[in-house]
Amino acid sequence: MRKLLIDIYYVWREEIKVVFRDPAVILFFLVVPVFYPLVYTSFYNNEVMRDVKVVVVDDSRSSLSREFVRKVDATPDVKIVGYATDMQDAQKAMWRGDAYSILYIPSEFSKNLHTFKQTKVQAYSEIRSMLLYKALPLAVTDVSLDMGANIRVEDVGHGSQKQDESSMQAVVSEWVPFYNTTNGFASFLIPAVLILIIQQTLILGIGTLVGTHNDRKTFTIASHAHIGKSINSVRLTLGKGLAYSLVYIVVSVWVLRVAPYLFHLPQIGEPMTIAVFLMPFLLASTFFAMTLSYFVSQREFAFLLLTFTSILFIFLSGISWPWTSMPPALKAIAALIPSTPAIHGFVKINTMGASFEEVWPEYLQLWVQAVVYFILAVFMYKWWIRNYDPQYEGKLPEKE
Repeated sequence: MRKLLIDIYYVWREEIKVVFRDPAVILFFLVVPVFYPLVYTSFYNNEVMRDVKVVVVDDSRSSLSREFVRKVDATPDVKIVGYATDMQDAQKAMWRGDAYSILYIPSEFSKNLHTFKQTKVQAYSEIRSMLLYKALPLAVTDVSLDMGANIRVEDVGHGSQKQDESSMQAVVSEWVPFYNTTNGFASFLIPAVLILIIQQTLILGIGTLVGTHNDRKTFTIASHAHIGKSINSVRLTLGKGLAYSLVYIVVSVWVLRVAPYLFHLPQIGEPMTIAVFLMPFLLASTFFAMTLSYFVSQREFAFLLLTFTSILFIFLSGISWPWTSMPPALKAIAALIPSTPAIHGFVKINTMGASFEEVWPEYLQLWVQAVVYFILAVFMYKWWIRNYDPQYEGKLPEKE
């Protein structure tokens, strides 16, 4: 046992030296995790957008269409900045930056409403920001429900005030948002993105290290083999994983506690519960990154790996795409990624105040992933040694 701990310590010490000697790895392990949460959160920190500029194309030109536009303009999310004669003119207004969205009212709008037929309006919006994108659809939906209620009253005939109210709204409802009290985009998305930042920067940093070794056809520990250390792939994996994980314990405190606190994001979970839950996540993410890194044939390829996986992983997490609507095949793929159970569990604890027992399935899943990816990383090291440094394997004297 003593020899095992000494060897793991040796690998940890040498890997820490490698990490802090490479400026690019320092950038990805320390600088990016420090500044990226600040930049990303500040971008969405307004939570909601008000008075988003909208241009209207009204082919109906009726009193009902004008009433519809007035009510949309009266909502806090939207500001009607003008009318366009057709969709081409409206698109030009968007290209010039005069508006972010287009509201199109078809010519049969008034006719359909007067004959009690369903009618449609079309809302187009830029996708440069989700805050801009959701403003017009929400406003149009609210106005459509309100006008539809008034039309129902006219259809059944006016009665007493209570009868009219019953016709407009058969069931009285009240919107009470839980957890995300501002109904804002930052409180909804940022906690999930912060988890993904930890995983992706680990992939980027470790991928850069391995890509460098691939470029030079060298092996990190083999360069120190002359000291007399004979360390197998299991001890290499444990030592390297410990080095990366310990660095990210400090990084995680900043990313998941300090940065959200600075922007007043919801944080109602118990810190100790979060800390215990994140232990297997850091290990699973580290070994996951180590496993993926062996496909990084060049130093620069780590950027391609990050770009390809980031959007995919956030969609598979079930945050931006509802988990209940996800096909079973995609759920199976998502279960292979440490960020998926970590995001689910972290949001439950940090945003919803869940207890440790309520995130037990995600906690167990993370431990299973940590073990599986550790085994895969060990086999990857065996393959690496056999192909790039065969004289290292089994040919060095054991130090007593």
